Amino acid sequence: MKHILLGDEAIAQAAIDAGLSGVYAYPGTPSTEITEYIQFHESKTPSGIFCQWATNEKTAMEAALGMTYAGKRALVCMKHVGMNVCADAFVNSAITGVNGGLVVVAADDPSMHSSQNEQDSRFYAKFALIPCFEPSNQQEAYDMTRQAFDLSEKLRVPVLMRVTTRMAHSRAMVETTDAPRQQNSHSLPQNTQHFILLPAFAKRNYADLLAQQPEFIRLSEECGYNTYTRGTNPKRAIVTCGIAHNYMQEAGIAQGASVLKITQYPLPVALVNRMVADGAEEILVAEEGQPVVEELLRGLVPSHVAIRGRLTGDLPRMGELSPDCFMSVEGRESKVESKLLLPGRPPSMCQGCGHRDMYTALNEVAREYNEARIFGDIGCYTLGALSPFYAIHSCVEMGASITMAKGAADAGQYPAFAVIGDSTFTHSGMTGLLDCANCNADVVVLISDNLTTGMTGGQDSAGTGKLERICMALGVPEEHVRTVVPLAKNMEEMKAVIREEVNYHGTSVVIARRECIQTLKRKARK
Repeated sequence: MKHILLGDEAIAQAAIDAGLSGVYAYPGTPSTEITEYIQFHESKTPSGIFCQWATNEKTAMEAALGMTYAGKRALVCMKHVGMNVCADAFVNSAITGVNGGLVVVAADDPSMHSSQNEQDSRFYAKFALIPCFEPSNQQEAYDMTRQAFDLSEKLRVPVLMRVTTRMAHSRAMVETTDAPRQQNSHSLPQNTQHFILLPAFAKRNYADLLAQQPEFIRLSEECGYNTYTRGTNPKRAIVTCGIAHNYMQEAGIAQGASVLKITQYPLPVALVNRMVADGAEEILVAEEGQPVVEELLRGLVPSHVAIRGRLTGDLPRMGELSPDCFMSVEGRESKVESKLLLPGRPPSMCQGCGHRDMYTALNEVAREYNEARIFGDIGCYTLGALSPFYAIHSCVEMGASITMAKGAADAGQYPAFAVIGDSTFTHSGMTGLLDCANCNADVVVLISDNLTTGMTGGQDSAGTGKLERICMALGVPEEHVRTVVPLAKNMEEMKAVIREEVNYHGTSVVIARRECIQTLKRKARK
């Protein structure tokens, strides 16, 4: 069967066809559509696939590992910064190994279209010493995902699937199987000690993982996805990784050069050696993200071979690659004859959004104090940093608002506000609030509760209907857990509540609750 699919959708369909039993994820662009495809295409899925959003990426990774412990196949999906959240469980899963197949999808975001950084998830695969796939097109995304589950069960280790924004969010024709695989039956591991990382057991497991490395490299060299083509002018060579191979083909710059296409890791050393043996004197390395392969090649090839790429400035050090990048390397002009230049339109919060009224009230109260500071967090409310509010003074990563406000308060900052969304709060803000409550830090936490995970499209929020009880359970006094409705007509009430909590000189929480205007519109249409 043939379908036109996003890269994300190709991965999702492949997981279904590979006998998936559970998908675990926290929504994050550009990975969200993988889980949504499985959720909203129930007619295409066999019965019994567990598919609900996890509270964060760490709990998703751990739950998926638990499913594989029971012999089933599990998929974990996240954006690149989510790998930081689940890193402890992810790296250790390579030491415990798996019982059923486990594929971890990391969707990287070069050019930071909706992210705080440009990190490259291939480093995590290298760090954990496990295989990694990086498809160059949507068909490979489908085929590799199915193979990744097979490889995971064969090697009994998790496998990382790395995609980037353009791969995740572009469409192409994908041919899918007519014979989906059945789900695994329930089966527990024979050696239960393998999943107990006491030092004595972990050392033995780690030694086993190290012993597997030559096999991982051999499989990478013989996989069929990594290909080496000797050119008519082998002194010139190009190494392409993942979607960069498509960009090279579109730019049409090969012109007699040898080409090594890499889409499975560890690095296929034998293919690199063949390229050098054929007389390569200059190698251009094209890879989305950071210069992972470029740095590895510098330690592999003889010193007389010139390595060009992001580190040398031949390709841009940051941002996405494109066919134009390759054209500029060759000193040629873009194939695009003209570019339509449109004025930029900065993002802003939706008209009618409850975050707007929350920030209006907070700003008016903050102006009543000298040097009030508002520590922000990750979500659509982060746009409060821009016009017309200019409200927040920091935004670092998920959950940092509360703990940064606490640290500033510990240093004498007054008043110290933290603004966090309901989904971000349950993702990684609760432990920070516990720290505040344990020492009664002089912090006012505003949870802007729009009853959904708004920034990524309106997925369920783990804390809906529970926030007041969670805050009190973490130690915030009941009388200092306040709830307001952020509407213009309630402005004076909101300001009065915030002032009262600033004057409390202890840990307090103000929950500003009003449903996201976008989810409200969708409900109205239905």
